[in-house]
Amino acid sequence: MASSSYCFAFVSVALLLQLVLGSALASNSTKYIDDICEHVSNKTFCVETLKAYPPAVSATGKFELAKAVLRLGTSYALKSASFIENAAKYNPNLKKQFKACQDAYLSVVNSLKIVSSELKESPETANYDVMVCTDSTSMVKDLVGNNTHVAAKKVMAMTFKMENLLAIAVGATEAIGG
Repeated sequence: MASSSYCFAFVSVALLLQLVLGSALASNSTKYIDDICEHVSNKTFCVETLKAYPPAVSATGKFELAKAVLRLGTSYALKSASFIENAAKYNPNLKKQFKACQDAYLSVVNSLKIVSSELKESPETANYDVMVCTDSTSMVKDLVGNNTHVAAKKVMAMTFKMENLLAIAVGATEAIGG
């Protein structure tokens, strides 16, 4: 009977420690998220996006959070490029524009990967390289912005979201020291 009491006490203490440590980590990640989102004009989007992204919430430091932000942007740009590639197959009238849009998104992917590698050594360069990504989103808007086709409208919606994700990435590089 005594061993079951010890086991219960041990499990209770372990669970309590997990709750305390988990809330402390969540509190730190919230602080890091707030620090990054202070550099972003659409703070609500920034906070909601990062709090919904598990790698951001579990980040143990500002640098780790910045890397998570870049992974999120890279992932979204890859998904957007894939959607555009498929849309081009079914829209022969927009094939040329969609190919250019896909290339623009792949350029964003490559830039964000470079930013991730240069973030620690040169946050200022990383910051500049993220800002240059907005040239690609501007190009996409110019290519399909006035088109009323359903796929073009979807590309525009994705581009507006990408711009918001890039703004968070800029905020992350600024919070690191860029």
